Amino acid sequence: MPEKEVVVSQKAPKALGPYSVAIRFHHLVFCAGQSGLDPETNELVPGGIEAETRQALTNIKNVLEASGSSLRCVMKTTVFLRDMAEFSKMNRVYAEFFTDNYPARSTVQVAAIPKGGAVEIEAIACLES
Repeated sequence: MPEKEVVVSQKAPKALGPYSVAIRFHHLVFCAGQSGLDPETNELVPGGIEAETRQALTNIKNVLEASGSSLRCVMKTTVFLRDMAEFSKMNRVYAEFFTDNYPARSTVQVAAIPKGGAVEIEAIACLES
């Protein structure tokens, strides 16, 4: 049975706990949730939900690239929002990153996100062929 491979990216924030930012297994990449943390400071970017969504998706893009995948290969995302009233703002930024052949997506409101963030996004992707 093949081993799972831990993915490391210098362009994404380090894990905040005992987990990996992504795992590569066979032809799949499972990305842990990324919030709007700046990879250099490990602090939330200023600017609210739009800026945090943009940074979270940039972090996912960088993790996927480190794994041999890309945003084009994302099959499923899950978006966790602190406030569902900000869905349309998040969705506008999300549409900048996924412009066609959209991945499946679930969006849920949660009680809290680490470091007081407004959004966290996780993704499952396949490897580039």
